[in-house]
Amino acid sequence: MVGYAVALITGIPLGIGLARSRAVKQSIGPIVLGLSSVPSICWLPLAILWFGLSELAIQLVVVLGAALPIAVATENSVRHVAPSIERAARTMGARGPRLMLTVTLPAALPGILGGAKIGWTFALRSLMAGELLFVSGGLGQLLETGRDLGDTSLVLAVVVVIIALGRASEVLLFSRIDRVIARRWGVEEV
Repeated sequence: MVGYAVALITGIPLGIGLARSRAVKQSIGPIVLGLSSVPSICWLPLAILWFGLSELAIQLVVVLGAALPIAVATENSVRHVAPSIERAARTMGARGPRLMLTVTLPAALPGILGGAKIGWTFALRSLMAGELLFVSGGLGQLLETGRDLGDTSLVLAVVVVIIALGRASEVLLFSRIDRVIARRWGVEEV
């Protein structure tokens, strides 16, 4: 959860910067896009070099695995807000941060939420990858134990638990937020 929260806190502003600043887009846009294609497991050796076999190394892998897809989704969402919405808001006096916070971000929110969902799945994948190599008692370690013991039922049971966690997060968190946004924008009946 901590790594995912950090990924949201860094990915969303980074995506906004990429969408709204030509200098940011030109200077770090290609780097962000390139790094987002790197599988999160590839960050693990670097994280271990920097932080050793520790929780901090796994957190770094989770943050890097989730923040970049969140940033890319946020950039696309903000960039594709209809210009007519922003023009109408400017006509009514909205400028600068007020325009961004009260018009652009709410209009981009469905896409940002989609990026947050993708970021969550990447965070879970990154966590499992990190736990495979680090004895922490997590699900990744159970997968490794199942592999070491040749216990197919343990491996499959962990996969079922991971699927259940993904579904639970969708049902308990993301679908509720999605319904609130859909009602707010009038695309779902109350």
